[in-house]
Amino acid sequence: MSARLVVLVSGEGTNLQALIEAAQQAEYGARIVAVGSDRPGIKALDRAESHEIPTFTVVTRDYATRMDWDDALTAACQRYEPDLIVLAGFMKLVGAPFLRAFGGRCVNTHPALLPSFPGTHGVRDALEHGAKVSGCTVLIVDDGVDTGPIVAQAAVPVHDDDDEKTLHERIKVAERALLTETVGRMVREGWCVDGRKVRIG
Repeated sequence: MSARLVVLVSGEGTNLQALIEAAQQAEYGARIVAVGSDRPGIKALDRAESHEIPTFTVVTRDYATRMDWDDALTAACQRYEPDLIVLAGFMKLVGAPFLRAFGGRCVNTHPALLPSFPGTHGVRDALEHGAKVSGCTVLIVDDGVDTGPIVAQAAVPVHDDDDEKTLHERIKVAERALLTETVGRMVREGWCVDGRKVRIG
């Protein structure tokens, strides 16, 4: 029986598209049961709807407090009984209620080789630091900013003539491949988290 994925998005949805295409293969071992967002009217939701995947939107400003929003996001995800939640370009930090419900079974991607260059400007920060190698990371979500246990990483060389856009585009290619491969392995083989270490299989 296929694992149930809920994917959370905030933008274009290129990582989501890669997951949709992977999940169309029977041997992948997972199906996307819902796509959620913190923003209405984004392309990622259009991608989901074009594949007849249910969508939902939980907008921060609709709630009196951030905790109320987090409760609502948690409830919206729980309705689909996910085995794994994938943050695929989801630009909000999740809070305590969400982590109580989905701790250890929610993954995120980051466009740098963590623990170096966390935060929203990982590509720019790597360039400014003069890094010769950057890349991407799939990690288990915790209560910090890109601080969770690392599941998988892929390296991307930094070229001398790179700017933020060119480097980020190459990282995105690696990120899509790493995310789909890692999620597939997790759902097919199982995973465990022991402190800072994540083991698949």
